[in-house]
Amino acid sequence: MDIRAEPYDSRDATALRRDYYGEVAGRYWGRAATETEIDEGLTDDGVEELAPPTGRFLVGRCDGSPAACGGVRLLDSERAELTRVFVRPALRGTGGAGRLLDALEAAAAELGARRLVLNTRLDLVEARALYARHGYREIPRYTDEDPYAEVWYGKEPAGR
Repeated sequence: MDIRAEPYDSRDATALRRDYYGEVAGRYWGRAATETEIDEGLTDDGVEELAPPTGRFLVGRCDGSPAACGGVRLLDSERAELTRVFVRPALRGTGGAGRLLDALEAAAAELGARRLVLNTRLDLVEARALYARHGYREIPRYTDEDPYAEVWYGKEPAGR
């Protein structure tokens, strides 16, 4: 998988963000999210923080096709938050998610972060397993911004 920084509002990044939201919302509601619900969910979602100088948005491609995405944003001078980490279902289990996490961690380090944090939901068991495999450990709640967050993770990057 080729992973590079890309504007969060590029055509491919937008399509990936829509797929991400559609999946997490659909799993939460127990049904497919409608296009209108996806539009509403993406409105004023803070994605502009995933652009320089406060963050980065990364897109992963397999054979030139958009396959994965994720964002990183600085919370303060020490911490960066990973968000919108997503790999299209057809490409899961290929190692791309691990490479995406590595790239997000590198982007966070470039922004000056010394600690990585993220939050997720308990029902997103695959994501939770991915984070645990890559050295993330449960930590106390660090924000109340996301009303759907149920578990919080943190990691000190290697060499810190």
